[in-house]
Amino acid sequence: MRVTIKLLAKLLAAVVILVFVGPFLFDFLSPKHSKALRDRQQRQKQHYKHEDTVLQHPKPIHFNGEKPGFRAADEHEDHHEAKLQDIHDMNESNEKEKALNAEEGGGHPQNDKSKHEAHMAAKKYGPKAVFKSGVIGNYEPQIKAKYGPGQNGEAVYTSMAEKAVADRSVAEFGFNMVASDKISMDRTIPDSRMAECKYWTYPEKLPTASVILVFHNEGWSTLVRTVHSVINMSPHQLLKEVVMVDDFSDKVHLKDQLAKYVERFNGKVKLYRNKEREGLIRTRSLGAEYATGDVIIFLDAHCECQRNWLPPLLSRIAYDRTIMAVPIVDGIDWNNFNYHSVYGNQGHHRGIFEWGFLYKESRVPDKELRKREHPSEPYWAPTHAGGLFAMDKKYFFELGAYDPGLQIWGGENFELSFKIWQCGGSVEWVPCSRVGHVYRNHMPYGFGKLGHTRIPVILLNYMRVVEVWLDDEFKEYFYTREPTIRGYPIGDITKQLEFKKAHNCKSFKWFMDNIAYEVYDKFPPPPPNKVWGEVKQSNSQYCWDTMGGQVGRTVGLSGCHHLGGNQLLRLNTKGQLAVGERCVQATGNSMTINFCDVAPTGPWDYDLHSRLFKHTRLNKCVQHTGQFTLGMEPCNAALPAQQWEINEVRSWT
Repeated sequence: MRVTIKLLAKLLAAVVILVFVGPFLFDFLSPKHSKALRDRQQRQKQHYKHEDTVLQHPKPIHFNGEKPGFRAADEHEDHHEAKLQDIHDMNESNEKEKALNAEEGGGHPQNDKSKHEAHMAAKKYGPKAVFKSGVIGNYEPQIKAKYGPGQNGEAVYTSMAEKAVADRSVAEFGFNMVASDKISMDRTIPDSRMAECKYWTYPEKLPTASVILVFHNEGWSTLVRTVHSVINMSPHQLLKEVVMVDDFSDKVHLKDQLAKYVERFNGKVKLYRNKEREGLIRTRSLGAEYATGDVIIFLDAHCECQRNWLPPLLSRIAYDRTIMAVPIVDGIDWNNFNYHSVYGNQGHHRGIFEWGFLYKESRVPDKELRKREHPSEPYWAPTHAGGLFAMDKKYFFELGAYDPGLQIWGGENFELSFKIWQCGGSVEWVPCSRVGHVYRNHMPYGFGKLGHTRIPVILLNYMRVVEVWLDDEFKEYFYTREPTIRGYPIGDITKQLEFKKAHNCKSFKWFMDNIAYEVYDKFPPPPPNKVWGEVKQSNSQYCWDTMGGQVGRTVGLSGCHHLGGNQLLRLNTKGQLAVGERCVQATGNSMTINFCDVAPTGPWDYDLHSRLFKHTRLNKCVQHTGQFTLGMEPCNAALPAQQWEINEVRSWT
């Protein structure tokens, strides 16, 4: 063969192609790459096909026991999709880090910043849900329409012939059980979620859940329907079990009948019984100990779950195991069981509180909403109502579970929320997870031998929360609102305080300034009390009485009982006269109960020397005008009917 310059050039070009292009071409044509390419194309085209059943989910994908939220990035199941989220994830993590590292005014802000920088550096985040507009999500179920009483969440009514039995059931259980018993255990409810919720794709490798239901003397159909709803509306591979814990019920239908009934679920439902009455809080902690799933989810025993309620909660905990994930709670009417949204079209809400620690809700501030890319994404909340939430089981116990000194019910939502926020975690409300809840007509049972305290149990619980988690400044706001309980013995809180110190938990001021900041606007810190107690007419045994304290009620007189309650009033240094969370105002010639103005000020004053109780705007004083009535009259210190003394009362001393 004759070698020419032209031939040499061709050979050189071939060598270059083989060296630089050949490996990529070989890899592309390899069977492994071709299969991966076909699989990816198939995933892009494929939608989950639903069979003709009420609920059909993807094939089971087992959770292998990794700690949710602590898996390294290279262990993510879909590394390529995770990379697409990197920038959004970093933005969200930075927002969280900024708040957690925000400096307090006073103290040692640099130390607070350093300890939380170290905490955040130790955290590792798992995969996140991905929003794909117009593409039905991977866990989205298909619901088959059903027909019958109460289906699609419709109201069910009782006839006049049934009214007597229905009224007795309401008195016994707090619900109209005649109406409830007409409704299928597997009834459907309307989709109350935001429209875009169906377009979220959640990580396929999610932790398993144990749903914990605590009950005491619950009605049959409301309890059993809750169990059916949890099972029907949960992907079977994600629901490890339903843990039912009976807090020492004495109803016959909750004994052998219930034990026999749950056998049909083939071990998916586990029934435990307390040997004595423990109360909701302690029984929930027992339920968490019984649970074997990665995540514990507490629901009340009279709920109905929305479609696809579970993956949005588990997804947030898989992303960060220190998140408490809270579903949005819809309402179910206690009388006719109509299912409805509590908030309607009023936007997103979140849990807050006033200074007597009554639970409140408010519109989510724009500052929080702007952190999100999609309206259906989760958002931060200072606290929650307490009945329905999800947490990583190990994290729950790492935090010490509930304070064992809390009794029966009340305040546990604040205790856990403050502990989570101040010690490095977060509380999120999850719009795409919704659960319906039946709000009782009344509390139909007592607490047996529990709760034998000299102040209401709920106030005792609040005091334990306040003494552990609030700074001194904020403790004063609480005791200004509830002065009669200051000094009551609350038991040993040494372990709780040691936990707070050992975990370098942040101050309550940090929590207020960075997380619960709208409380300052909606419930400004109260000025100190000028006087408080029972307002007693001099030289008599009659005291002012708010007659139940409901808005619109007239303040009158009744015999002094020295127990506080309706006869406990507070006058602060800015002139606001209050009872509980309501205020006293002069209406015409009388005094009535009304909502308080946002600003904790008012027109009232009390003179310790003249003993006159004066309305400064009207320039009139409170006078005993009839047998049990009070009125506003021109001030006259010489009139015995205008002479009042204020005595502090502590019924527990």
